[in-house]
Amino acid sequence: MSFRAVVVEKAEDGRTSASVRQLEAGDLPEGNVTVAVSYSTLNYKDGICLGSGRGLVRSWPHVPGVDFSGVVEASDDPRYRPGDAVVLTGWRVGESRWGGYSQKARVQADWLVPLPEGLTARQAMAVGTAGFTAMLAVMALEEHGLTPSDRPVLVTGAAGGVGSVAVSLLARLGYRVAAVTGRPEASDYLTDLGATQIVPRADLSEAGERPLEKETWSGCIDAVGGIMLSRVCKQIAYGGSVAAVGLAGGAETPMNVMPFLLRGINLLGIDSVMQPFEARQRAWRRLAETLDLDRLEKMIRPAGLADLPELGEKILRGGIQGRVVVDVNA
Repeated sequence: MSFRAVVVEKAEDGRTSASVRQLEAGDLPEGNVTVAVSYSTLNYKDGICLGSGRGLVRSWPHVPGVDFSGVVEASDDPRYRPGDAVVLTGWRVGESRWGGYSQKARVQADWLVPLPEGLTARQAMAVGTAGFTAMLAVMALEEHGLTPSDRPVLVTGAAGGVGSVAVSLLARLGYRVAAVTGRPEASDYLTDLGATQIVPRADLSEAGERPLEKETWSGCIDAVGGIMLSRVCKQIAYGGSVAAVGLAGGAETPMNVMPFLLRGINLLGIDSVMQPFEARQRAWRRLAETLDLDRLEKMIRPAGLADLPELGEKILRGGIQGRVVVDVNA
C-alpha cells in the first residue's frame, strides 16, 4: 500500500528540494518495527534537513522528521505489538535515518518509548524533542539543587520550542520564570505560559567587561549559547546551574572561569538524542505528570505535510513561535 511522505532530493548541482510524494512499503529503510505515524513536529534540525542537510543528512532521497508519534503496525520485537501507541525522539532519526514526515516509518524497537499515560499522540508531538529536552534540563537543574526561591529561573530563547515548554514547566513547578526574547510581540504569549518577567534579548546580547555581575538568577535553561551564555553565567547566584540546550546564538562562547571559581556555578550539557531508555521513560513520565495541557494547547500551531518546506525555512529564520504539530494524515 502506498503512503505519503515529505521527500528531500539533491540535484547534481548540490541544490535540494522538498516535496510530498507517494512511496511504497518497499521504500522504507530496514528496522524491526513499522509504525503508522499519526503526528510529527518541527525542530530547528528539521529545518536544516528539509533544506541543505548541512552535514546532518548523509544520503538522498531523504525523509526528514526528528520526532513522531503513532501506532505500531508490525513488529519483530516482543516489546511491541500491533496497536501499541509509541513515541520516537532522537537517535538521528530524521537526520542520518528516515524520519517522521511520513505516514509510515520503520525503525528499531530500541528507539521507541510507549506513549506515556495522560498524553495523546497529538500532545506528545506538541512536546516532541523540544519539550523532552526542556524536561531533561529541568530535571538536571533540580538534581543540582534548584528549588523555588526569591530569584527567578532564566529561560533564553523563550518563545521557541524548548523555551516555550521550559517556561510552562517551570511555572507549573512553582518557579518564578524570567523569559528572554528578542520579539516584543511574544511578551503576552510568554506571560500566558507562566513567565513573571520578560527580559529583552538586547539586555544579554553583549559579553560585558566585568568578570562577575550581580547574582540575579537562581538557574537558567539556555537555548542560545554564544555570547549570551557567557553573560548569563556571570549573573547566576552562588551554587546555581545553567542547563545548556542549544546554540541559536553560536557554538563559540567567550567564557571566563570566575563564576565557576568564586560562585561555584555549574554548566550542565543536555543531550536529548542518545538518552537511554530508562532516562527517556522517566522524563516522559514527568512531562505527563507536570505539563499544564491547557498551556500546551496555546503553544500549538497545526500543520500538514505540504506545509513543511515553507515552515522549515521559517524556523531557520527564527520565525516560529511555540510548537508546530504536523498531522501527517491531514
